Amino acid sequence: MSPTPVRRRFLPRPAPALVACAVVWGLLGAATSIGWLPAWAWTIAGAALATLALADLVVLWRSGVPDVSRSVPEALALGIEREVRLHLEPGARGVRVDVHDLHPGGWDVSGLPRRLALDPGLVSSVGYRLRPNARGAFMFDGVHLVLHSPLRLWRRLCLAGAAQRVRVFPDFAPLAKFALVSAEQASRMMGAHVRRRRGEGTDFHQMREYRVGDSLRQIDWKATSRARKLISREYQDEKNQQLVVVLDTGRRMLARDPAPAKAGDALAHFDHALDASLLVAYLALRQGDAVGLFATGGERRWVPPRRGMAAIDTLLRASYDLQPQPVATDYLAAATELSLRQRRRGLLMLVTNLRDEDIEDVLAAVRMLQKRHLVVVASLRERALDEVLEQEVHDISAAVRAGATARYLAQRAAAHDALRRHRVTVLDVTAAQLPAALVERYLAIKREGLL
Repeated sequence: MSPTPVRRRFLPRPAPALVACAVVWGLLGAATSIGWLPAWAWTIAGAALATLALADLVVLWRSGVPDVSRSVPEALALGIEREVRLHLEPGARGVRVDVHDLHPGGWDVSGLPRRLALDPGLVSSVGYRLRPNARGAFMFDGVHLVLHSPLRLWRRLCLAGAAQRVRVFPDFAPLAKFALVSAEQASRMMGAHVRRRRGEGTDFHQMREYRVGDSLRQIDWKATSRARKLISREYQDEKNQQLVVVLDTGRRMLARDPAPAKAGDALAHFDHALDASLLVAYLALRQGDAVGLFATGGERRWVPPRRGMAAIDTLLRASYDLQPQPVATDYLAAATELSLRQRRRGLLMLVTNLRDEDIEDVLAAVRMLQKRHLVVVASLRERALDEVLEQEVHDISAAVRAGATARYLAQRAAAHDALRRHRVTVLDVTAAQLPAALVERYLAIKREGLL
């Protein structure tokens, strides 16, 4: 059902031209009072101005509000610039109009406001460009029009068009880039370094002739004796396994790395985590595994693991409006809930930002999950910490800053080591390194048959 157009007209207001004419008429009155002009000249000038202003006002009052429609995709990508077009039809009377679309606030916009001369009976089109800077559901509340009278003595503010809802998703263009390449090629494009083991895996794939480099374990001696030549078994990675991405939506994920000068606003760590999670989910679906999502901490979401490439659409729709909240994450409660929801053994990838004060709760949660699942913890590190240690120290304040940073990183490393002592894989990475690290670890686990 299409949205119903809304039309609201406000009372006309004098334009700057009318104010200027009134000022001139007042100056004529001053000149008349000191005898520079005859009184009849001032009276005629006032009558003429009043007549013109009234006639101009009547024409503006009778002018209808132009019909306005908007062409904008229902789904937009975060941080990607798109064009929006407005179509205006004035009706039987032409009109001069200023146009400003009521787009969601805070977005980067270029090309607004615009001034148009609308010809009667013709549809005029104007475009502008915008870049969403946040995910979620947003509204275009209509279009502001400022109608100008023929003599430019009056103007009238109108609200036209219909409210329109749009959804802003994570930037899924990288997923499309990987659509026509293999999982290994995609992982290399993302910067992951995975050791390739030809012909080895956990599921039998086929018999083939022996190749140089095959291990002796691959040789099928019965087939070799029948064929009178060396025959090797070739295996592939096991399919239909379970991957659940566990996203922390608590206060830790509100952190942002400073954006480069030409990159615009910096994304929160959670946005980077969500993008990386969707990438590893896409590759896992390509591998034939089932992928699910569990968000916990602030907002909570649960998507059971599903197979097939259509599952990526389900994950996008379930996560596009997720936002981190300024609350502490209860890792133990999250682990309890996830244990009840995910019964089948699978790979759980927890993306969070660990601090030394969290380690007891995280360790208890991980040990609970390890009873059935394989757990990987990706702990995001602020890029600013690395930059502080890379800077040269020239004064006492820089030395204090570097020392405090080194102490904080040491405490963080100690927390990670506590998890590693319990056979938990910990990825200590920046937001930029996260996608490659997740993919690299996922493919390594598949090749090693750890699930």
